[in-house]
Parts: sequence; C-alpha cells; structure tokens
Amino acid sequence: MKRTSKKKKQKPVWERAYRGHVLWLGKQKLGKVTLLVAHNVDPKGKYQWEGGGRAGFADELEKAKAAVEFAVMAADKQMDLFK
Repeated sequence: MKRTSKKKKQKPVWERAYRGHVLWLGKQKLGKVTLLVAHNVDPKGKYQWEGGGRAGFADELEKAKAAVEFAVMAADKQMDLFK
C-alpha cells in the first residue's frame, strides 16, 4: 500500500533583526518588536510591538512577543467586515 503524505502547516518563526525581532510566516511578515532607543526616558515601556493591525508597548521582550502572537492569532480568526 502506498502512503499519502500530508502537507505540514507552516508555523510562524521569530527572527532576530537590528534592534528587535520580526515574526515571519514563510515570506509574509506578521509582526515586529522594536527596542526603543530612548527606553530609559520613555514611560510607556522598553519595547514597541506591532502586529495583526494593533500596536502597543511592553517592558519585557517576552511579553511583547506574546502580545504580537496574540494579536496575529486574533486577527486571523476575526472575520472581515466587508467580505
């Protein structure tokens, strides 16, 4: 009997960038986390994150990455308004 191979679903991958990290799914950029240059002065936080149509600030890198992953996941499951 011949076995059929299943296609593996791609998983998003974090890649280190200059002063931050970027979340990729293949060649599509899903989100990014950037280290703020004046993070000692800025009261909002040390990192700025963007992804899934949302943005924000966080004090820790892991929290910023988790926020990007959650925003991307929520945007993926939410239905478009005009479709």
